[in-house]
Amino acid sequence: MRTVIAGAHGKIARPLGRLLTERGDQVLGIIRNPDHAPDLEADGVEPLVFDMEASSATDLAPRLSGVDAAVFLAGAGPGSGAARKDTVDRGASVLLADSCQQAGVRRFVQVSSMGTRTPNPPDVEPVFGAYLDAKRAAEEDLRRRDLDWTILRPGRLTDDEPTGRVTLAEEVGRDAVTRRDVAAVLAALLHEPGTAGRALELVGGDVPVEDAVRAVVG
Repeated sequence: MRTVIAGAHGKIARPLGRLLTERGDQVLGIIRNPDHAPDLEADGVEPLVFDMEASSATDLAPRLSGVDAAVFLAGAGPGSGAARKDTVDRGASVLLADSCQQAGVRRFVQVSSMGTRTPNPPDVEPVFGAYLDAKRAAEEDLRRRDLDWTILRPGRLTDDEPTGRVTLAEEVGRDAVTRRDVAAVLAALLHEPGTAGRALELVGGDVPVEDAVRAVVG
């Protein structure tokens, strides 16, 4: 399988890239900063320097020739304002989905956020509210598309050591999950077509990753 990862230098994306290459997949990693290219190359990932905020789907689609699946992991990140939450967390996801449809890439896994299933609480901090709005809009856009999509909503992310055990379901209680466990779940989801059309929440738990993914299909 050849997979493209948007936001490929991130703290979930790099472990995901390594997991995919270790199992023999080819990975194309979209990054905006060319200084990050050597890190991806060290992981076995082919870097693609491409600014998703300043380009169009017709610019990206030809670069996706031979790609079988896409993972959207781009994000505006801490310290960014409400405007960039929209242009990256929503706009870049829309651009990648448009590009995939133009290029004939059907499998699309979108990393979203807990909190998108319900309206924002009235006391939500404004920038975080904009982040949730952007993620919610990206989900709504993806659901309307003729793609084999899966939406993953992780809980609070940590840099702790991975446990290899998670709780994965359409609705779970709020809790934390390690970034590397999220990466492991994404790697498993990519190879499980039975999760297409599903929106799943993820936190740490007691079930081995592969078993958790099989369980949501069964």
